Amino acid sequence: MSKKVSGFSKLSKEAKIDWLIEYFFNGSQKAKEILEKYWNDDSTLQQLHDEFSENTLTNFYLPFGVAPNFTINNKLYAIPMAIEESSVVAAASKAAKFWDNRGGFKTTVLDTEKIGQVHFSFTGDVEKLNAFFNKAKPQLIDSIESIQASMKKRGGGLLDIELRDKTTEIPNYYQLHCTFETVDAMGANFINTCLEQFAQTFKGLAFSENNFTEEEKEVEIIMSILSNYVPNCVVRAEVSCPIAHLPNTPELSSKAYAEKFVRAVRIAEKEPFRAVTHNKGIMNGIDAVVIATGNDFRAIEAGAHAYAANNGQYSSLTHANIENDTFTFYIEIPLAVGTIGGLTSLHPVVKLALEMLGKPNAKELMEIIAVAGLAQNFGAVNSLITTGIQKGHMKMHLLNILNQHSATEDEKDTIVKYFEKNTVTHSEVINQLELLRS
Repeated sequence: MSKKVSGFSKLSKEAKIDWLIEYFFNGSQKAKEILEKYWNDDSTLQQLHDEFSENTLTNFYLPFGVAPNFTINNKLYAIPMAIEESSVVAAASKAAKFWDNRGGFKTTVLDTEKIGQVHFSFTGDVEKLNAFFNKAKPQLIDSIESIQASMKKRGGGLLDIELRDKTTEIPNYYQLHCTFETVDAMGANFINTCLEQFAQTFKGLAFSENNFTEEEKEVEIIMSILSNYVPNCVVRAEVSCPIAHLPNTPELSSKAYAEKFVRAVRIAEKEPFRAVTHNKGIMNGIDAVVIATGNDFRAIEAGAHAYAANNGQYSSLTHANIENDTFTFYIEIPLAVGTIGGLTSLHPVVKLALEMLGKPNAKELMEIIAVAGLAQNFGAVNSLITTGIQKGHMKMHLLNILNQHSATEDEKDTIVKYFEKNTVTHSEVINQLELLRS
């Protein structure tokens, strides 16, 4: 039976585990052994992992794999991917091989602007507020000069501050809408520090503004925070080839393949129920690289899905067309990532992942991640319009089913061979396993 606990964060890791085992696992030593089994033998490395988060008990592993043979802008890459879902790395690798023979992937970073906002309430004359802001803006910029000194040396820093009137949506609600360039850093801490300084300076200046009434001087700062919606931090990745170079089978000619592919993507553009699953597949590839390179996949997910709905209806992040007998498939997606700071400087495997990619800068990493998403989506749509999604997915899932039922290596070998020529279903795997054991 569970019970409340006070001062939990101050307990040692061992004491936290003992409490957990006693009240949630009935004192089970097996549960304790599982938690301790995932500790790293290197105490220094384990301490590093413990300090990434709070109340850490153990490590939670994801498979770290690689998808080779990606040609991006005529440069060859092996892309690291951290993901547990079957067939993601395989599908990306297959797409990389397919497009390597057709010119590879082409990418362009369209912009790298990031956004932060100071949200505040102001009760009074909006014209007076506009005049005050125009007068205060240079002082706001001056207030962060020491904060952004290092960032400016790297070519980044504040780009602009705008006053935005949102009173038609929420009474008395305004924003300082701030844009930044953070170069090779994701920049969250930098942006938030700047925003909090803007808020403090803005409030102080308002309080001493002679043209404001006493009520107008009482500007209420609601919050200061960066946005993970970055519609002007966007990268484009694409593949294209003559239609004649696409798959050509008795069931589906190259022309029919191209047309069917374009229709499938068109459905995802127009049908939100399809678009969500379509984009989830894209994010399979993107998240895997984002995690492997120590970036924030939750921020990337939120920004990508907001971008997918930027026209008022949720839609596909990828697009396809046929023009002059040429098939083109592309993605445009916001990606605010970094290659310095955070886990990129701390996690040993993240360091290896970035080294594997040739120590890319943030723009190059944006391009690589976008390519991973496009490749993943190509693999998924290709399967959907030809063999169906389950044939390849279930074969990759086969070992998971066998492991769930404690199959031996000999049993795995025999059953894998059986399903080389048979359709994989969960029930048939169990049936073959039972036959083998009997």
